[in-house]
Amino acid sequence: MTKSVLIVEDSRAMRGLIRATVEQMPGFATHEAGSGFDALKALPTRHFDLIITDINMPDINGLELISFVKGHPQYKDIPLIVVSTERSEEDRKRGLSLGASGYIVKPFKGEELQELVKKVLGE
Repeated sequence: MTKSVLIVEDSRAMRGLIRATVEQMPGFATHEAGSGFDALKALPTRHFDLIITDINMPDINGLELISFVKGHPQYKDIPLIVVSTERSEEDRKRGLSLGASGYIVKPFKGEELQELVKKVLGE
């Protein structure tokens, strides 16, 4: 069965890189949102198996998105991975404490992200 991944990233180039990295893995389909607000609009439109989000975005940032998803009964079980330029231990802990299942720092290697996706989804 195909896994559906929502990529939330305001940089078109980074969204494309994440999409290409995830879609290299067999059985994965991606959907994109250019902001946290777009992600909130996308959530009710289909089932997502995973959300990959940036932190620093206009309107609703990644941490606010994680808080919303984890606080909503319909979406709380969707795992989230943070992909961010924020590399401090404090930022990583904050993302994970809000409910993210993984945290990866940009720039990243494609294999790193693929391994984290597999780990988070129990593959």
